[in-house]
Amino acid sequence: MHSFNLFELIAEHENDEQLYYEFLRFPAMSSGIYRLSVGSTDLQQPHSEDELYYIIEGKAILQVEEEEIQVKPGSLVFVEAYKKHRFTTITEDLKILVIFAPAEYSLRKMQGE
Repeated sequence: MHSFNLFELIAEHENDEQLYYEFLRFPAMSSGIYRLSVGSTDLQQPHSEDELYYIIEGKAILQVEEEEIQVKPGSLVFVEAYKKHRFTTITEDLKILVIFAPAEYSLRKMQGE
């Protein structure tokens, strides 16, 4: 068993320069905290794994393919593997819990991408 306090994880990495901090990795899933500042550009590319986003703090638009959804604290959004997606119009600093299934990039390695 592994146990984490989400708010302690955020506080520990508040001053890190990296935007994504992975705190859990197993073959079946991985999880991390993703941070984006007001007005920043989300440069992520489609992933080879399914993804679940839980918005901890902040407000933005999540664009998935041609669809847009406003996200705010408490929003929970599932994005299927290989779907083009990114956060846009970031009006409040975002802190996002991200869960990949299986673990991030694990399928890409298996498929030789």
